[in-house]
Amino acid sequence: MDVELRETLRELVEDKIILVTGGTGTIGSEIVRQLIPLKPRFLRVYSRDEYKQSVLRSQLKEHGCLRYLLGDVRDLERLERAFEGVHLAFHAAALKRIESTEYDPLEAVKTNVLGTQNVIRATLQSPTTGRVVSISTDKAVNVTTTMGATKLLAERLVTWASFYRREPHKTLCSVRFGNVLDSRGSVIPIWREQIKQGGPVTLTNPDMRRFFMTIPKAVELVLRSAVMATGGEVFILRMQCVNIRDLAEIMIEEYAPKVGRSAKEIKIQITGANPGEKLDEDLIAPNEWDRTHQIDDELAVIAPAHRADEIEFPMLESQEGFITQPANTLDKEQLREYLKSEGIV
Repeated sequence: MDVELRETLRELVEDKIILVTGGTGTIGSEIVRQLIPLKPRFLRVYSRDEYKQSVLRSQLKEHGCLRYLLGDVRDLERLERAFEGVHLAFHAAALKRIESTEYDPLEAVKTNVLGTQNVIRATLQSPTTGRVVSISTDKAVNVTTTMGATKLLAERLVTWASFYRREPHKTLCSVRFGNVLDSRGSVIPIWREQIKQGGPVTLTNPDMRRFFMTIPKAVELVLRSAVMATGGEVFILRMQCVNIRDLAEIMIEEYAPKVGRSAKEIKIQITGANPGEKLDEDLIAPNEWDRTHQIDDELAVIAPAHRADEIEFPMLESQEGFITQPANTLDKEQLREYLKSEGIV
């Protein structure tokens, strides 16, 4: 993030009251960590998991600006109290596991759709809250799963909310992620545990390609979006594309010796794709390309359909980094170096 953007972010945060829903999750807690140096007056960590709050409180106990609020985004009354006096909010609370949300789709709707609706209601009713950034996913593009469908609807609600009421103006936007490396519940921590146990390492389909980004990079995108949003946009980051089998093989080769295992004895077990799981993924839907603009080499923005002509940045010219395909996939050694440079292996 350049100096100018950083200073603008500081103006949004310093001596302000900030709320992070899902604040004890992988992304939410990293948002908290990156906001602390910007000196908010209070930073409210809102989540329903008291154990995770206890862990985070222990890790960040020296920071007096933190306030831990128990609550669920499904509970509008509780959320409205959490929003009292809030100037800026980050909405990271969600149900994200595809297999869980396929089995319990009504629960996904309650959290991802109605929970987002509650965040919007609390924002619109708050006299102080002027800006909200909602965390979305590439699963909202070319939807094949319940989780993707609920996150797409959440995106549409956020876009609508910026124009529901002009006075006082509320600026809401979404940020669309790919897979976050080493996040809770992702394949890397699962594979680490499988390797420790001697295998096998489970893989649904060896031909799958996925976008990956690190946790700090994901949160940097969130914070840049908070600064740049004017209302209703979806921000996306040009990302590394990897072959999932290469990732599994590198994890075995690099991690097995560290836990006293021979890489040769760890087998890969192909389990078959989960319901709705895609071979390739996209960050931009076909109907969005003609209103997608390039901010810089890394960041792009999808303009709301009803204000597509208001974005001043040039149109996005290259699809590279926004669709998974062989041409823009890291080879195995490039991936190995990338994982080493990020401290993953």
